[in-house]
Amino acid sequence: MIKNYFFVSLLVFVFQSGFSQSEKLISGKVLHEQFPVGKVEVANFSSKKTTITNASGEFSMLVKAGDELIFISKDHDIKKIALDQKTINKSNLIILLILKPEQLEEVVVTKMPSIKLSTDKAYEQGKLDKLALEKAAKRLKTGVYDGTIENGMDFIRIGKMIYNLFKKEKEKVKKTVPQIEFKALATTTCDQKFYIETLKLKPEEISLFLQFCDADPKSKTLLENSNILSMMDFLSTKNIEFKKL
Repeated sequence: MIKNYFFVSLLVFVFQSGFSQSEKLISGKVLHEQFPVGKVEVANFSSKKTTITNASGEFSMLVKAGDELIFISKDHDIKKIALDQKTINKSNLIILLILKPEQLEEVVVTKMPSIKLSTDKAYEQGKLDKLALEKAAKRLKTGVYDGTIENGMDFIRIGKMIYNLFKKEKEKVKKTVPQIEFKALATTTCDQKFYIETLKLKPEEISLFLQFCDADPKSKTLLENSNILSMMDFLSTKNIEFKKL
């Protein structure tokens, strides 16, 4: 009888131990100021599994106690949480992200005051200049231009207006030129041997590491002025931070 009781107790212990180590599917939602954040990459640093939040900020992933989840978003600071059994039992996690400082500055810059066209003298003058310019162009096409300017039009201001027009067109062309992504630049500048032997990264960690580096605003500087030494120095510095996660 005692032997049977001991055997049953042992089975219960083994079953509970195995159950506590088994993975469980949890769900969560990523928010910023109560608004859902989509296209956030969720990486299980322990199992190397990844997923992406949907348009509602929701995600699901198999985890177990002791796993670490990392949330990577282009516009937000990286978030890392460690999972214990109590957190896993809650199942429905709420993850709050913080907007990067440079994104906050952009919001302030793009906030424009309302303009009342009826009292905006610069706007009204611009319309008069445009009309006068069209009249002058028609006169050149239909007859001999005598050099006069109707309505006292400011020729210098018209010249500046034409210059600004061409300047905007040039800027528009520059903006349409495709920019190389940091991940592609980093992989072409430094080969896999550098990441594995020098930075001591595992092959499956390289992609996550490059995403971590891309989240740093300094990576945009490398896209503009890139050379192998500055790239290696930047990656080495970020690798120290990455190892501390």
